[in-house]
Amino acid sequence: MAQCVTKIQLSISCTDLLDKDVGSKSDPLCVVLQSVGDGKWAELARTERIKNCQSPEFSTKPVIDYYFEKVQSIKFGIYDIDNKSVDLGDDDYLGGYECTLGQIVSSQKVKGPLELKKGKLAGKGMITIFAEEIKDSRVVNFDIEARNLDKKDFLGKSDPFLEFFKQGDGGTWQLVYRSEVIKNNLNPCWKKFTVPLQTFCSGDMNKPIKVSISDHDDSSDCDLIGEFECTTARLLEAKEQAVEFECINPQKKQKKKGYKNSGVVRVKSCKIEVDYSFLDYIMGGCQINFTVGIDFTGSNGDPKSPDSLHFISPSGVNEYLTAIWCVGNVVQDYDSDKLFPAFGFGAQIPPSWQVSHEFALNFNPNNPYCPGVQGVVDAYRQALPQIRLYGPTNFSPIINHVIRFAASAAQQKTASQYFVLMIITDGEITDLNETRNAIVQASKLPLSIIIIGVGNADFKAMEFLDGDNGVLKATSGEAAARDIVQFVPFRQFQNAPKEALAQAVLAEVPKQLVSYFKLLGLNPVKPPENKKA
Repeated sequence: MAQCVTKIQLSISCTDLLDKDVGSKSDPLCVVLQSVGDGKWAELARTERIKNCQSPEFSTKPVIDYYFEKVQSIKFGIYDIDNKSVDLGDDDYLGGYECTLGQIVSSQKVKGPLELKKGKLAGKGMITIFAEEIKDSRVVNFDIEARNLDKKDFLGKSDPFLEFFKQGDGGTWQLVYRSEVIKNNLNPCWKKFTVPLQTFCSGDMNKPIKVSISDHDDSSDCDLIGEFECTTARLLEAKEQAVEFECINPQKKQKKKGYKNSGVVRVKSCKIEVDYSFLDYIMGGCQINFTVGIDFTGSNGDPKSPDSLHFISPSGVNEYLTAIWCVGNVVQDYDSDKLFPAFGFGAQIPPSWQVSHEFALNFNPNNPYCPGVQGVVDAYRQALPQIRLYGPTNFSPIINHVIRFAASAAQQKTASQYFVLMIITDGEITDLNETRNAIVQASKLPLSIIIIGVGNADFKAMEFLDGDNGVLKATSGEAAARDIVQFVPFRQFQNAPKEALAQAVLAEVPKQLVSYFKLLGLNPVKPPENKKA
């Protein structure tokens, strides 16, 4: 029997959260976890962080695969975020709520008390989760600006942000999108954004939509600048030419004679498009080309010594081999010929014993392809006794090698090929600036880079390249077009199941692949019949 699976979107809001910040309110974020058995939980998603708010309504709406035939235990954790780190260990826990996805789906809306631990309430804190099945793959793309907004700040202008609400049952308004804040600007132009059509209006083009603009304030509640109501159908009139709406502040209108508006919102563009998924591209004929780069610098230690990261234990493994097996076994299913180029760097190689930062692991520069993951493992084992570990640790030669292939594939202007480069390394990178520049160039191409750090070295540079704390920039100041680097320290997974490493390493590849093809406006080579525009 085929599994009954559907995608469920969760809308999350809280009230009366604990106040952990001195002199201000908490800055809450919600983490959604799913039980993986044996008392362990895996993170599924996390919302945005909302500053100074005890009763947040999150605009990020996690999407979860729902299986009728499974009990799916879900945990919602609320944290007060006071730093940029993705690690929640240093953040205050404001409470959690646990239930099953089936309970949420059957009730459509679940409301319950937050607990600091089993049986201990987190003050008066409550969480509400609303579930909605995603049946429509279309999205609405917006490009919006405003002009002549009211000045709200005493010493400045206004810090405007945009919010969209759809009308729910009983006339209540449900948040569907919140924009970024634009500082000190009465004529803001927000970043282009996309909202799933079902999220935006439940697929009903005539459902009432409310649009509001408010002035953001770090230390107090945000001030409403103005708002207006319309429908998706009206917004879509901006498909061919811009549409303008007067922004009205109800209180000002009531008090002030001759009041016209508090500014004008200009919808420069509003279009509905089909939202293709990772599987749409893969099933539509996209091949993933997997390349491996292995660090053979001297800091790894003599491979003959048990202290070396390249020492192969009596059971036939080391951290390098484990990483190759775990990740390669997943990726190889998406490559039809299963021939993987594999390279080493930072070693002296025979016969001249010159240092190379881009040598074929099988010592055949004209054909560096290894047959499957087993072929990469065999080439690694055979290369170890033939080379001399040296240095320095340079990434850019191998990245530039794969860039050449990705650039050639990009010229075809089809969604037929994508490249994944996995670099396994033990330490600090030597050519950081050259690597930054290479990654920024690679971000314009069908390429993702995975870096696995083995051993116990300081990996600050790798975390910098990952770009989770800000957009990576080249030395020229040019910003990366996409976030394409994922860094994972192997030591975090030494005692975890093997699939956990692969899951962490490959977690971002699907959205990176989709983001590239969307950036270029490329549809799957063979779009699914039910998603053709």
